[in-house]
Amino acid sequence: MQPFKYKPNRNSGLFRHRISIFKPPDPEIDVDEAGQPLEDWIPVAETWADVFPLRGRELFAAQQASAEVTTRITIRYRTGIDRTMKVVYDGTEFEILYIIHTDYAKKELQLMCKERQ
Repeated sequence: MQPFKYKPNRNSGLFRHRISIFKPPDPEIDVDEAGQPLEDWIPVAETWADVFPLRGRELFAAQQASAEVTTRITIRYRTGIDRTMKVVYDGTEFEILYIIHTDYAKKELQLMCKERQ
C-alpha cells in the first residue's frame, strides 16, 4: 500500500506563500499600560498558504474608477479564523469576505478575499 499524499484541490502546487493573519483589537480587552485601547491589529498566525487571484475587474461609478481584486487564499485547517480578520501577503492587505471549509474534512480552509485599497 502506498503512503497517503496530501493533494490540494488545484494542481498548481502546495502552500508556497507566507501570509500573516491579524485580528482587530478588542477595545475592552486589548489595552496598553495606560488602559487606552490599542490601535494596531493583533497578529493571530503566520502560516504557509496558496494565494491565487481569481479575477480583476474595474468598476466605474460616478466617473470614478476603482479596482476590485478577488483572491482565493488556501491554508491548512485551523480554528479561530473569522471574517473580521485580515490577511497580509507580500505587503498587500486582504479583507476576508467568506471562509469555505472544503468538504468539511478539516484539512484546509479557503479564504475568499478582496484586496484592501
